[in-house]
Amino acid sequence: MKITLFTVAFMGAILSIPAVAKDEVRNEQVHFERGTNGTTVAGSVKGYASINYTLGANSEQSMRVSLEASNASAYFNIYAPGKGPGDEAMFVGSMGGNSYVGTTPAKGSYIIQVYLMRNAARRNETANYKLHIGID
Repeated sequence: MKITLFTVAFMGAILSIPAVAKDEVRNEQVHFERGTNGTTVAGSVKGYASINYTLGANSEQSMRVSLEASNASAYFNIYAPGKGPGDEAMFVGSMGGNSYVGTTPAKGSYIIQVYLMRNAARRNETANYKLHIGID
C-alpha cells in the first residue's frame, strides 16, 4: 500500500488536535422545607459547566429568583415546563440581570440554569454563588 506525503501530513494534523472535553452539566432537584415558600442553594460553577436546578410550580404562581455570585460573569436562565437549555428561555440573566420576579405561565417543572458567560468560561474561571428561589 502506497502512503502519500499528503496522507501522512493529514493524519499528523488529525492526531495533533486536542480532545475537547464535554461540557459538564449537573442536574439537581430543588425542595422547599415544609411550611416555607423558598430556599437558597449554594454552589460553584467553573468553565463551561452549568448546573440545572429543577423545581415544580403551579400556573399563575409568583416566582422570585436572585443570584449572588463571586464572578460578575455568572448568570442564570429560567426555562418553562417542557423547555430546557438549547430552547428559548422565559428569562435570560445576561439580558435581564441577576434577579427575576414574574408569574409562572404553566404548571410543571421549571429549570433554573446557572452558568458562566463565554468570556469567563473560556478562561476556565470559577464562580461561587448563592441562588435564592421563592414560589408563592
